[in-house]
Amino acid sequence: MQYRILGKTGLSVSEIGFGGEWLERHDEAHSVELLRYAHNKGMNIVDCWMPDPKSRDIIGKAMEGCRDSWYVQGHVGSTWQNGQYVRTRDMNFVRPAFEDLLQRLRTDYIDLGMIHYIDSMEDWNTAMNGPFIEYVHELHEKGVIRHIGLSTHNPQIGKLAVQTGFIEMILFSINPAFDMRPATEDLDQMFGGYDDARFSGIDPDRAELYRMCEEKNVGITVMKGFFGGRLFDKAQSPFGVTFTPSQLIHYSLTRPGVASILCGFDTPEQVDAALAYETASAEEKDYASVLATAPLHAYRGQCTYCGHCKPCPMEIDIAMVNKLYDLAAAQKEVPQSVAAHYRALAHTASECIGCRGCEERCPFGVEVADRMERTAALFGV
Repeated sequence: MQYRILGKTGLSVSEIGFGGEWLERHDEAHSVELLRYAHNKGMNIVDCWMPDPKSRDIIGKAMEGCRDSWYVQGHVGSTWQNGQYVRTRDMNFVRPAFEDLLQRLRTDYIDLGMIHYIDSMEDWNTAMNGPFIEYVHELHEKGVIRHIGLSTHNPQIGKLAVQTGFIEMILFSINPAFDMRPATEDLDQMFGGYDDARFSGIDPDRAELYRMCEEKNVGITVMKGFFGGRLFDKAQSPFGVTFTPSQLIHYSLTRPGVASILCGFDTPEQVDAALAYETASAEEKDYASVLATAPLHAYRGQCTYCGHCKPCPMEIDIAMVNKLYDLAAAQKEVPQSVAAHYRALAHTASECIGCRGCEERCPFGVEVADRMERTAALFGV
């Protein structure tokens, strides 16, 4: 298992983590053993957005005796009312639900205290003004939550979260299909409507969010990386092609700012299928060729940092140079942090000899040599 630093939290998290929403579908013993199996394989981050007692009890029992080796994303604002999940900012429900989370997880702290599921501006304004956010800060000041995070499916809300300065990471929905869609306050809209021919490449709002997270060191953990399983089925895939778990995991992990993708599991075999990514070949991880040859929704002309351009005769890390160029070019002035990362590269864009061999290998038709010229001019080296 490989580990990555989750932004400014400084936590070293497994790049493949455990999304816990399917735990309640099985008997308790099965789900406890499944979590322990994943942990023994190297997973150390788990998301618990679920308010139901069964899911929380399962995670608590699975972590017994090894709590300190897990990083928990625990949500504030996810409540259980009359046997149903309810997202709310009403403190009459928020406080008892979070106290229940601590009790059932058998812990006195949550590593990543998540402001739960904000997708609309109305909800953002409610959550960020008044007793709800005061409670989040109170928990943080007391050390009950070690870091403040936020979960959203809306890149516009994600950008607001980054700009607060106190939100250290976000849980965000990422997959090749979602990345084409413009911001919306209605998550259900993200699962349909892909017959619109205008969807092509990464939506600017989402690309900007990834750039902001990378620049501001706000870490991202990924939800819905498999598009609810639809991308595994050619008939349901918006691209008209089938992807593998390794390809979709690699897609998420190559987005700027991403530290971990949290997958849902029913069986140990599904855990093994996800973890096969860690030993997969470059060909097995290759999402770019699938996207480039898909009959629907091309990503033409857009660098996805896939690495197909390798090898460079001058040993330039072209994908990283392109990523840093995109981070810098979106700003009025080149951010010092981005410039420092660029200048720390062993080989910079100015060393490009314009052979264009990389362009022959690029599945998206990116004019790499021209981008290298612009990058060298932008950074001055």
